[in-house]
Amino acid sequence: MKVSIRQATVADVEIVAEYNARLAEETERTQLDGQRLRRGVTAILSDSAKGLYFLAEVDGRAIGQISVTYEWSDWRNGNFWWLQSVYIEAAFRGSGVLKCLFRHLIDLSEVNSSICGLRLYVDKENDPARAVYRRLGFEPAHYTMMELAFNAP
Repeated sequence: MKVSIRQATVADVEIVAEYNARLAEETERTQLDGQRLRRGVTAILSDSAKGLYFLAEVDGRAIGQISVTYEWSDWRNGNFWWLQSVYIEAAFRGSGVLKCLFRHLIDLSEVNSSICGLRLYVDKENDPARAVYRRLGFEPAHYTMMELAFNAP
């Protein structure tokens, strides 16, 4: 199976929104508002200052995605890329698609010195995902995530 990776564009809004809706349902049992979701996806796909989406494709068909958003670190004088919206179609899980997406991000970071690292958050009870990310080289950070949400889905 030949997996190709490309940056998503506004033309991909429907598949990205669909994958995000599936992700929310599978991981958090949450039904997202479709219109709001499409507006949010359109916003990021229209403005790379907000972040980037990448699609994994086989024979021109999207089978997975990953997005990155940015966190400026004055300590490191660079951006952390936060990995988000990671979704692989069920039939392709375990076949190396995530590794291809991740490798693409590593390759991009190696040619862009302003990227100082990759971060992500994983549900503390999602042991399979935690194991996958450990195999990709991620280590638990010494931070605990906290939030004060104003605009819940």
